[in-house]
Amino acid sequence: MADDPATDSTETAGDAAAGDDAVDPTLFGALAADPLAALLGIELEFVGAGYARAAMTVGPRHLNAVGTAHGGATMALIDVVHAAVSNSHGTLAVAQDVHTEFLDAARAGDRLVAEGVEVHRTGRTAVYRIDVSTGDGRRVATALARVFRLGTSWAGPAGEPRP
Repeated sequence: MADDPATDSTETAGDAAAGDDAVDPTLFGALAADPLAALLGIELEFVGAGYARAAMTVGPRHLNAVGTAHGGATMALIDVVHAAVSNSHGTLAVAQDVHTEFLDAARAGDRLVAEGVEVHRTGRTAVYRIDVSTGDGRRVATALARVFRLGTSWAGPAGEPRP
């Protein structure tokens, strides 16, 4: 989380609706540089301490055999948010478990927005709830996700984010 109130925020680095300050832009950049997310068209929109939001528009490459959004595409969106929200405090965290309930089918053209919030955090573990909704407000999926916190800072020895 940025401690300097004079830090200029942008659409991706600050969001009053999230109710918290944005993470440091260097950490945001590291979290947003996800090659699989880029391949699937997932955009990390905001990360604040204990909160993250990402979105993607369902296209032909995201559809399953019956013509609705593939569960794997939805799970990838959830995973991007899970990684961002769980690392939002600047401590390396790795996924232990994600339990997802698929509630409604997303269709081609739907813009899916996933929002993750911190439910509980200790020094070693943390739990997050991630909800995925369409632009018209239909909830498509909800997930409860747990991480193990490694106790290691995201900043490497030279102060740069870890690869």
